[in-house]
Amino acid sequence: MSIEKKKYILAIDHGTSGAKTAICSTHGDVVDWIFEEVPLHIFEGGGAEQDPDDWWNAIMNTAKKLIDSGCVPVEEIVGVCNTSQWSGTVAVDKDGNHLMNSIIWMDTRGQPYIKKLHKSLLQVSGYSLPLILKWIKITGGGPTLSGKDPIAHILWIKNQRPDIYEKTFNFLEPHDFINLKLTGKFAASFASIHNHWLTDIRDINNITYSKKLIKKAGVTPDKFPSDLRNSIDVLGPITKEVADTLGLEKSTKVLMGAPDLHAATIGSGAVRDYEGHLCIGTSDWLICHVPFKKTDMFHGMASFPSAIPGKYFLANEQEIAGGALTYLRDNILYHKDELLVEEAVPDVYKVFDKIVENTPAGANGLIFTPWLYGERTPIDDHTIRAGLHNISLNTTREHLIRAVFEGVAYNVRWLFYYVEQFIKKWVKKERPGMKKGDFIMPEINIIGGGASSNVWCQIFADVLNRKIKQVENPIQANARGAAFIASVGLGYIDWDHIPKHIKISKVFTPNPENRQRYDKLYSEYLNIYKLMKKWYKRLNE
Repeated sequence: MSIEKKKYILAIDHGTSGAKTAICSTHGDVVDWIFEEVPLHIFEGGGAEQDPDDWWNAIMNTAKKLIDSGCVPVEEIVGVCNTSQWSGTVAVDKDGNHLMNSIIWMDTRGQPYIKKLHKSLLQVSGYSLPLILKWIKITGGGPTLSGKDPIAHILWIKNQRPDIYEKTFNFLEPHDFINLKLTGKFAASFASIHNHWLTDIRDINNITYSKKLIKKAGVTPDKFPSDLRNSIDVLGPITKEVADTLGLEKSTKVLMGAPDLHAATIGSGAVRDYEGHLCIGTSDWLICHVPFKKTDMFHGMASFPSAIPGKYFLANEQEIAGGALTYLRDNILYHKDELLVEEAVPDVYKVFDKIVENTPAGANGLIFTPWLYGERTPIDDHTIRAGLHNISLNTTREHLIRAVFEGVAYNVRWLFYYVEQFIKKWVKKERPGMKKGDFIMPEINIIGGGASSNVWCQIFADVLNRKIKQVENPIQANARGAAFIASVGLGYIDWDHIPKHIKISKVFTPNPENRQRYDKLYSEYLNIYKLMKKWYKRLNE
């Protein structure tokens, strides 16, 4: 295997906000990229959809512009690899045409059908104990009460759109739908299919569908892709139509790829066991690879199949991170009305950074809870909501903005505690020289749009009391991860080579002067949930 030869990958990073297409070297260098926004359609009752045609058009538009720019010779582009938003559902017919909008990861309309599935005399936190234990044994998790999993989407379609259900040839993840458009092949990766909770992952090297769980879920087995593959497998060459449209060589290979969490984990450079990375995008997650299958059903975390064959990674996700800043911008500070023309809106995030840098830590005791869309981890609670707590006549706009930054960090610290508990036992076994007080995860790579903010990185270091390593070009981690997956699949690099190709822009160390203040505010942050959760439930259920 050559580790010196460098070619290029067309890396597609397809998220909720839109399509970002990049050209990356096989060593993970991002040469250039283009983004195109995609509409999101929200409906009363928990509906969240997107039009797959909007996805595909945005991907093709950005890819063509990028290739036509001539930033690299087209003959040097040896592969295409896609990473997409996860936990969505596209119903397609046998010709690959989508039959309705995609139901995406935010949609909760399937919740009643999951609650019905979990109906039992013996329940824990709303889950049927016998059922969830059976599910966890096989898949590591199970259909969540939030109704946001693909199995919930499919049950909603079966009950509310039976005409669509009958016509559906395959229910595909967004990631696998894009691969279908690229190659004409119906397939799923072990990584993408997993959140359907229908595959047996006990043998990480031999993942198959569980007939028992498919029957228990009440879905038709032949409506799922029969072709399951590793993320590094070549799915096939691109179709002639795609090759002609983009100007790529017809022999250009399409790699299976993986959903966003999996690709970002690799693109962060944290590919070794127990090395953590924090992603601050619209949502956030804190993930590391692990060599074992384990589930923490009480805190919404489990070992899932990784994009690295034969490995698991600890999966979790929180609903809102950077999305809280977007909400602050669009709904409070810079609401689009007759009094404000769009040209008057500055580069808001840079303004936020400057304001936060000049506002003392702790935001004058103001606490923001970022639960704008409920929460997944470390609690699965769709009824809790965001709030500003401890407002007084002394509270300023500056305190408000700083409190939003800090509130997201408190929420991450809540998750971080359970992540360290998840891996603690195994880390201590592998590090027999650990002393009392040594950190389980002493440093974390940070990626995503939020990682571009130096002041936010420092807040995370201070609140978590851990070293934060800012990955260079942090918003390109997904595309970089897709490129690395393709590079390994095509034989240009090995997994062990990836960390040396990751550049760190800056390392942030905790400021001890803020330790006591943040520990106190974080303690009260936890108390807010304990005291308010029943109240939120009464208001929002």
